[in-house]
Amino acid sequence: MSGSMQSNVGNSQLYNDNEQRTYKASELDTRGRYEFAPENAHDDLDPKDERSLGNRLDSAQEHGLDNTSNKTKDTVTDPLKPAQMHGNEPSKGAKIDAELLREDEETLRNKGKI
Repeated sequence: MSGSMQSNVGNSQLYNDNEQRTYKASELDTRGRYEFAPENAHDDLDPKDERSLGNRLDSAQEHGLDNTSNKTKDTVTDPLKPAQMHGNEPSKGAKIDAELLREDEETLRNKGKI
């Protein structure tokens, strides 16, 4: 094996035509790589973003969000509803929770708070 065909990066005969070729400046994209981000590339409300709390708060207000908008989103008002929505029988714990909820509402009604 002769050393004249070998280079430090491998055999030149193995490369295809368009691989490892250098481009002229006129062939490069003139738009600028970092000038414009693609649409929807950044989420303003990303909690893992390294922005300050003030900037996050300004962004949330810009989007029309407030601090109380998601407080009751995951609250279940009827313990039997999730299982019934999926066509299943509610669990024993869900039935007990529903019974306790009814008793609490009845007690509050008797006290005149509802």
